[in-house]
Amino acid sequence: MKRINEYKKIFQVTGELDLKELKKTYRSLVKEWHPDKFQDGDEKKAEAEIMGQTVVDGYHFLVSIAPETKAVNLKEYTKTIMECGIENYKHKGLRLEISFTDGSVYEYFGVTPALFRKLINSDKQVRFAKRSIYNSFTYRKSMKATQEAEV
Repeated sequence: MKRINEYKKIFQVTGELDLKELKKTYRSLVKEWHPDKFQDGDEKKAEAEIMGQTVVDGYHFLVSIAPETKAVNLKEYTKTIMECGIENYKHKGLRLEISFTDGSVYEYFGVTPALFRKLINSDKQVRFAKRSIYNSFTYRKSMKATQEAEV
C-alpha cells in the first residue's frame, strides 16, 4: 500500500485511476525530469535520473493496477484463480505474491501478516484464498512470470 500511495502522490492521483489522466501526467513528468534537460555536473542531473526512473516505474505500476487494465485481463485472472492451484507464495510487508500452477504470478497489496498466517495454516489454501484474498485486495499480474517465460 505504501508503494501505491507513493506513486499516486507523484502522479497527483486522488481517487480512482484514470488511464488518460495518468498518461497525460506521465508525459509532463517525463518532460520535467528528463536527465537530458540538465548539463553534466549540474546537481539536479543526478536527481533527475533518479526521479525519471521513479516516474517510469510508477507509471507502469499504476497502469498495472488501473481498473481498465483489470477489466481487460479479468477473463484470464478469473480462469487462473478458479482453475489453478497455488504453487508457491511469498509475503513481505503487506505484499503477498502467489505463484499459480499455470505459471502466472500475482501480487496482492495490503495483505496483513495475520491473514497470511491464516492462509499458510489453512488445510484448504485455495479455498481460503478464493474467499479471503483474490477479490478482496488490490492485485496485479507480476512481471516476474513474464520475464521468466522469456528466458
